[in-house]
Amino acid sequence: MGKYIKESHIINNKFITKFIRLGTTNNFNERQRTTLHKIIRFAKLILRCFTTNFIFNPDLIYMSISSKGMGFYKDALIILILKVTGRKFIYHFHNKGVRTRQDKWLDNILYKIIFKNADVILLSQHLYTDIEKYVPENRVHYCSNGIPEISIENDRLRYDKEIVNILFFSNLIESKGVFVLLEACNILKEKQLLFRCIFAGVEGDITADNFYKRVNVLNLSDYVEYLGSKYGKDKEDLFLTIDIFAHPTFEDCSPLVLIEAMQYSLPIISTYEGGIPDIIEDRANGFLVNQLNSEAVADKLEFLIKNPEMRKKMGETGRQKYLEQFTLNKFEKQISNILEISIKK
Repeated sequence: MGKYIKESHIINNKFITKFIRLGTTNNFNERQRTTLHKIIRFAKLILRCFTTNFIFNPDLIYMSISSKGMGFYKDALIILILKVTGRKFIYHFHNKGVRTRQDKWLDNILYKIIFKNADVILLSQHLYTDIEKYVPENRVHYCSNGIPEISIENDRLRYDKEIVNILFFSNLIESKGVFVLLEACNILKEKQLLFRCIFAGVEGDITADNFYKRVNVLNLSDYVEYLGSKYGKDKEDLFLTIDIFAHPTFEDCSPLVLIEAMQYSLPIISTYEGGIPDIIEDRANGFLVNQLNSEAVADKLEFLIKNPEMRKKMGETGRQKYLEQFTLNKFEKQISNILEISIKK
C-alpha cells in the first residue's frame, strides 16, 4: 500500500512529498534475525530521516509503523529522534498487536510517547480496541485498503465443474490457517468430495518440507498442491482458475488478498479476525467462521462445492462490493482527505 501512496496522482497533486523506505529487510527469513548488514542499513536510515526532516521541513510526517516486536522498536527510535523537532505525526497501521504488549513497561512507555498528540489511521473500526489505551477516538481515522481495478470476464468460471478448485494465497505462516485448511481438506476427502486445494505464497514459519509432511500424514497428495510464490501474470492466471478462496486466519489485520479474491468474483471463507468482517459479509459474499475450527471451514467448503449457483451469486456480490468500497481510487481519495485534515489540526 505504501507504493500506491507514493505513486498516487491524487496525493502528489495535493501535497509536496518526500518518500523514505523504512524497511531494512528484503524477505521473510531475513526479518527473523539480526545481521550486520541490517544494522548498517538501519544506521543509514536514521541519518537519512534526520537530515531529510531538517532540509524538507514537513508539515506532517506520515509513517506506516509496526505495532510490536523489533519492527516497533526500530520505528519508535526513528520517531523519538524526529519528535524532538516538534513535527506532527500520523501513523498508518497495517498490523495490530499494541494491546498484547501494552502491559510491558518499556513498550508502554514508548507507546505513550509516540502516540502523544499523533493521529492514527486504522483499516477498520474493529481494530480500535488495539490502541484505545493511548489514542482518543477523535484522533483516529478509518480507511480501508484499495487495489487497482482490472477487467474480468463475468462468465470466466465454469460452474458445472466436476472438480472444484480452492485457493489459499498468502505466506506459509501457521497463523494464516495453513494447517487448519489442510485439516478441512482431510474432512472433505473423507466425504469423497471432488476438489483440488492449491496453496501459493512465500515460505514462512512453515517450509515446503513441513507443509508436505503434513500433507503426507493426512494422505492429501492427490488433493493438495503447493505452487510456491506467484507474481504478476502467473498470479492473475492462477486466480482465473479458482472457484473458492479460503483464508482461515487466526492472526491478521485486514488481508489485502481478500479484496483481490473479491475482485476476481470469488466466494470467500475466512474468520472473525481483525477487520475481516468489514470485507466479508457473512452469507453475502462469503462465509465467516470461528478461528481454529477446521470442521466449520470444511462445512462451508462443502456447501460451496455442492452449490455452484451460490458460488456465482456470492462471487458477484463480492465483486460489486469491491467496486463500491475497495478500489484504489477510493483509497487514495480517503488517504488524501485524512492527511489534509491532520495537517490542519
